[in-house]
Amino acid sequence: QIQPRESGGGSVQAGGSLRLSCVAHKYRGSSICMAWFREAPGKEREGIATINSRDNTTYADAFKGRFTISQDHTDNTVFLQMDRLTPEDTATYYCAARIGGCLATLPAKVYNYWGQGTQVTVTS
Repeated sequence: QIQPRESGGGSVQAGGSLRLSCVAHKYRGSSICMAWFREAPGKEREGIATINSRDNTTYADAFKGRFTISQDHTDNTVFLQMDRLTPEDTATYYCAARIGGCLATLPAKVYNYWGQGTQVTVTS
């Protein structure tokens, strides 16, 4: 089974940075899309970015230039570098996966596998 697992959340002051990690099993010959989402209290789950098996990335417009998705050289850990954080970034951040390629948009409903989430709190 693909079991994404996030880590790296915590508390940070506004203007600071955090780097989240997601470990998920991958198999030879498999095509997989990895994605980051977040969900703040009272708000809908929001897509952030995707990265595919060839390291092609897509971003929701709101996160371009401030958040960066990447993979390590072994292709088994996905990162989300978050810079210039604000209190509005406070949310539970989720790593998700789907079998197949990434989409041009980030509809949460097409992702089949989800981590448990990691909490990010940005203080002012």
